Amino acid sequence: MDATAAQSGGSRVMAGPIVIAAGGTGGHLFPAEATGRVLMQRGRKVVLFTDTRGGAYADRFAGAEVVQVRSGTPSGRGPLGRIVVFGEIAAGAIGARGHLKRLGTAVVAGFGGYPALPTMLAAVQLGLPSLIHEQNAVLGRVNRLVAGRVSRIALSLQPTRGVAESSLVDLVGNPVRPAIVPVRDRPFMRPQGEGPLRLLVTGGSQGARVFGELVPAAIALLDSALRARLEIVQQCRAEDLEAARAAYAAIGLAPRLAPFIDDMPEQLGLAHLCLMRSGASTVAELAVAGRPAILVPYPHATDDHQTANAEALARIGAAEIAQQVTLTPQSLAALLTRLLGDPDRLARMAAAARGAGRPDAAERLADLIEAMAGRNGDAGDLRRAA
Repeated sequence: MDATAAQSGGSRVMAGPIVIAAGGTGGHLFPAEATGRVLMQRGRKVVLFTDTRGGAYADRFAGAEVVQVRSGTPSGRGPLGRIVVFGEIAAGAIGARGHLKRLGTAVVAGFGGYPALPTMLAAVQLGLPSLIHEQNAVLGRVNRLVAGRVSRIALSLQPTRGVAESSLVDLVGNPVRPAIVPVRDRPFMRPQGEGPLRLLVTGGSQGARVFGELVPAAIALLDSALRARLEIVQQCRAEDLEAARAAYAAIGLAPRLAPFIDDMPEQLGLAHLCLMRSGASTVAELAVAGRPAILVPYPHATDDHQTANAEALARIGAAEIAQQVTLTPQSLAALLTRLLGDPDRLARMAAAARGAGRPDAAERLADLIEAMAGRNGDAGDLRRAA
C-alpha cells in the first residue's frame, strides 16, 4: 500500500483517505452523501468514486475529491453486448485500482449501483478493508456480487434477503436527509373528534401517475362526512395536474397538488396518514419521522425489493401494504376508511414506525467505517475469509 506509514508506540499510523463508491442515482448517492458529510465533519478526508451521472452530484460532496471511473450496466443484449459491459467494468476496475493505490486508501465503502462495482472489485483485489451498505431489504445486484469478498456488510433493514446473520454484518439503518431528522421531535398528533385528517400522497416519477388517477377516484367513494375532513397534499406529475385537480373539484375538494413537494419535512410532520411507494429512502424517512403509512410497492422494482421494504414496516404494525396489481378505487377507499376512522390505530402505527427509526444511521455507519480504518487510520486486516 502506498500510504505513508510511521511507527508510533508499536502501532502503524496511516493518513489514507476514506473512499466512498456510489452509483449515479439518488437512492445510492444520498446515503453516501450523508455518511461522507459526517466523516468530513470528523476531520476525515473523503474521496467519492462514481461515474459521469454521479459526477452531477459532486456539489453535494463539498470538500470531497471526486474521481470518475468507467462502469458498465447490464443493458447490453446478446453476447456482444455482454462483452462490451464486461470490458467497461474491467477497464473501470483497472482505473479505480490505480487511483486507490495513488491515494493510499484506508477503507473503501460501497453504496451500491453499477458505477460502484469497478471500485469495489479493485478494493477487493488490493486487499483493502471494504464495506458495502445495502439500502433495501433485498441485497442489490452489485452488492450481491461482492458481498462474499468484502470485510463487512452494513444493513438498513433486518432481515435483508440475501444476507445471512454473521458477526461481519451490522444493522445501522439507512441515512436520511438531515431535514427529516427534526420531524422525529414533533409528536404524532392523533386526529381529534371532527377535526381535520391530513393525508400526504407521494409517488415519485414512477408512482405519481397511478396515484393521480387512483386516489381521487377512491376519495370520491368515501363517506361524505369523512371526505369533508380531509386535507390532502399530493404529488402529481405536471402533465397529470389538471386532470387530478378536475377530479377533486368534482367532489368538492381543492387539495394542494404539485409535481414536487418542496416542504416535505413540514408536510410529513403534519400528516396523519401517508400514501407512498416503498423505496428505501421513503421507508427510512417514515420510520425516522414516526408516521403511519399505506405503502404501494412499485411493481417493477428489481427483485421486488419495494415489497420487501414495505414488509419491514408492515411486520411491526407501522404500515399497511396495498399491491398495485390488485389496488382499485374501491379497495383503497375501504382501506382509507378503516385507517382514518381509527385514530387509536393511527397512533399505534406511528409509534411502531418511530420505534424502528434510526435517525443516527449516518453516524452509526461512519463509526463502523472509522473502526475499520482504526483510530489513526490503520485499517488492519478485517477482510472476510473467502
